[in-house]
Amino acid sequence: MVETPTEPQPDQPATPPASEGFVGSTVAELRKVVWPSRQQLFAESVAVILMVTLSAFAIAAIDRFYSWVNAQVFR
Repeated sequence: MVETPTEPQPDQPATPPASEGFVGSTVAELRKVVWPSRQQLFAESVAVILMVTLSAFAIAAIDRFYSWVNAQVFR
């Protein structure tokens, strides 16, 4: 019987013990996450909402322009 080393080798990724399972390893990974502060979350959410709104207006303007050109060409 061959024993496996308890510490991961430098060229091998660390694997969780089989007893942890999917839920245990998921919880362990979530504990490693660096969560944003409330201020950072608010600021980035506002930035995303503004960019989506500006993009929607730009797409609508381009669409109206092409609709106008289409109406002029194919009267």
